[in-house]
Amino acid sequence: MPADQHSTAAPTARQLADRWVDTLADLDPSVGTALGTRPDDGRMPDLSPTGADAKADASRRVLHDLADARVLDDDDRRCATLLRERLTAQLAVHDAGEHLAVLRPIASPVQTLQSLFLMMPTATADDWDVVADRVAQVPAAAEGLRATLAEGLRRGVRSAPRQASTVVDQLGDWLGAADGRGWHADFVAGAAQAGVSPALQARLDAAAVDAAAGVDALRTWIAQEYLPAVQDVPDAVGRDRYALHARLHTGADLDLDAAYAWGWEELARIETDMAAEADRVLPGADPQRALAHLDEHGEAVEGVEEVRAWLQRMMDDAIAELDGTVVDVAGPVKRVEAMIAPPGSAAAPYYTRPSLDFSRPGRTWLPTLGRDRFPTWDLISTWYHEGVPGHHLQLGEWARRAGDLSVYQTSIGSIPATTEGWALYAERLMDDLGYLRTPGARLGYLDGQRMRAVRVVIDIGMHLGLRIPDDRASHPGETWTADLAEEFFAARSGSPAAFVHSEVERYLGWPGQAISYKLGERAWLAGRAAARARREAAGETFDLRAWHTAALGLGSLGLDDLERELAAL
Repeated sequence: MPADQHSTAAPTARQLADRWVDTLADLDPSVGTALGTRPDDGRMPDLSPTGADAKADASRRVLHDLADARVLDDDDRRCATLLRERLTAQLAVHDAGEHLAVLRPIASPVQTLQSLFLMMPTATADDWDVVADRVAQVPAAAEGLRATLAEGLRRGVRSAPRQASTVVDQLGDWLGAADGRGWHADFVAGAAQAGVSPALQARLDAAAVDAAAGVDALRTWIAQEYLPAVQDVPDAVGRDRYALHARLHTGADLDLDAAYAWGWEELARIETDMAAEADRVLPGADPQRALAHLDEHGEAVEGVEEVRAWLQRMMDDAIAELDGTVVDVAGPVKRVEAMIAPPGSAAAPYYTRPSLDFSRPGRTWLPTLGRDRFPTWDLISTWYHEGVPGHHLQLGEWARRAGDLSVYQTSIGSIPATTEGWALYAERLMDDLGYLRTPGARLGYLDGQRMRAVRVVIDIGMHLGLRIPDDRASHPGETWTADLAEEFFAARSGSPAAFVHSEVERYLGWPGQAISYKLGERAWLAGRAAARARREAAGETFDLRAWHTAALGLGSLGLDDLERELAAL
């Protein structure tokens, strides 16, 4: 075929990317559920090694086709760059066998056994019919995951014992729900509100019993077979494995030693600011005493439903006040829901994206951890991060623009450093705009900033086995361990001990993810500064509202590309 005919026949980068989304949805039904594009798909994902290998093989075919894809404009260029970088990074992780060591208490195949159902439509009897099909397949999915873990044992690619133990406890929490009938039984009980027939309710209940048995079998196998076989596995993954995961979470080949040093510098800067803010909250107090004072005497919301409603009002108010002044908020994105997280969730709040058609809105989730009193000092900035103007404005705008860019760029191609970096940038933006006015609100924001800087230090430090600098007051010259990290974090956090422990467990099981927040925020700030300088050098006025709106419309980018693209806006 002549070169010009070949070029005309080849798909654009965006077309190829969206074909890849369809292929992934065929291979992994959780993709269609998350996007809201396949509400009638009642399959569970194949969590076995065969399922992972099928996706890897398909990825290689897309990379091959990408070499011939047409690039029509800047959006196509960005899409091609993203698709190539993501597939390359994901294949590197797969080919290293990392998909065989997947036990951790958040964002792993284990949680798919629960989280997938929270994204399914449940308004009608037809919806619940699909739910019944999927619940019935939970035992097979759990067995596929067991096969993956067993293959990891065979190949010597294993999760650490603390991750396995934490997952055992998490699955135990699921099984203890609904008075011991299990989380799935509690979930399908909601079908009564949709007026399902007695026959369908009976099918749902029977499937939930089988799901509980499948979860229990997985839990028992991990506790009795897997856990004893991984007792010699260290908590840390080492420099080479960490670099693979860091690339996956940042879209960049990082100088990890430089990032570690910068983390210490950023931590020192924040702690200086915190000392001054603590004195404003409680004269003469250090940050820890000031935060303890706020816990006991500061503003708080009493009651689980009351705090959910309070968070909802906070997000609604932020949208109303920021729209048209700081950023343009499109109509569909103005809807966001505050939710209470189900039992067995991780300790940290989180956000789930809207479906592409917005039939399922974006949602923030608050784990209560058994509490019914909620001090607001650590909620205000957190909900600017999880909700508005953080994750919800970015990911909601991406969903709205999926047709203009590509579904891939605005959903499954997202890179944590871009999304978490924006959310952390959003917290700082609200501080700059003067929104952290209530007593303790700014100290709470700084405590969150400090936590993200601590993450850079201890995540890189633990996994790479680095030394604590000699000029630090705490354990100078010692090599990082999990116990040292927990002690270090606890001394620099206003959060409960259970949360601190959960966070360190998370970092050890999810290497490279924790650093994406601060390194991503750094890229967003640098990109904005460069864009402002470029405009002012040209004698133009820098329009922050226009810049935010354009920046949120770029779609996903890795850190190797984000700062450059932001600077050009």
